Amino acid sequence: MARVGGALYVVGGFAAPIGATTDQVARYDIPSGSWSVAPPMPIAVNHPAVAAAGGHLYVYGGYTASGGLSGETDALQRFDPESGMWTTLAGSGVKRGAATLARAGGRLYAIGGAGGGTALNLVQVYDPRAGRWSGGPPMKVAREHLASAVIGNRIFVLGGRTANGNLDTVEVLNVQTKKWSRLPHLITPRSGFGAAAVGGRVVAAGGEQLNEGDDTIAPVEAYDPDAKRWRRLPPMPTPRHGLGVASFKRTIFTAEGGPRPGLAFSNALEALRIPRSKKSPSGKPG
Repeated sequence: MARVGGALYVVGGFAAPIGATTDQVARYDIPSGSWSVAPPMPIAVNHPAVAAAGGHLYVYGGYTASGGLSGETDALQRFDPESGMWTTLAGSGVKRGAATLARAGGRLYAIGGAGGGTALNLVQVYDPRAGRWSGGPPMKVAREHLASAVIGNRIFVLGGRTANGNLDTVEVLNVQTKKWSRLPHLITPRSGFGAAAVGGRVVAAGGEQLNEGDDTIAPVEAYDPDAKRWRRLPPMPTPRHGLGVASFKRTIFTAEGGPRPGLAFSNALEALRIPRSKKSPSGKPG
């Protein structure tokens, strides 16, 4: 999920009841509180990476097969809400799913994910103006089913998984210096979750445990870059993995996903208002 203007867009995924990979796009208008159906994607995908930039919705990579994690694609699909038209842009050259996509410094960063069942530390950068991809500095820790959020020129990359299980790893990329740094670990190791920036903080929500009781994750946590620490927020009423997470003003929205590990479905939309931080990233009152 990503927000464009005052609307949330939930794209692709597995459709009930049998887990068919879908091209469906749902639009939630925040001011009116109403749902509608948007034009479908050219390429149906599950586990795509999604971001908003320049008034457009971008969907990168994912898996094209139904009911499983296979058929990776490197496709970049763009939706224009004003015209209602989708465009398929240049592919990145590396097929992968379960990556994360972040907009910073006028560019889109496709980070991590999996190719051929192997977690990647790969970073590729798309310039919307030039319409082409370039290489970016790789992460220190390869991972898939990860999440990211952006504050200023910093991309915070959170959690994810490898063959050994869930991670609590947090790295931040400064897109100006092109250098990665390690940050304090998540309180809850998680994968298959979402994150968003709100009020000068990074909020992580949802996910699923792997071999730790096999359950979905209710705890929500926020990272304060000034204090350099994580703290717990109220848990989600409906724990889910594979959900969409996006923010609007000082509210975090969590949409759909699976309430149980594996193939499960929910149409829940839940919101949490985040109190203002004492200082914004610029040092001024938030």
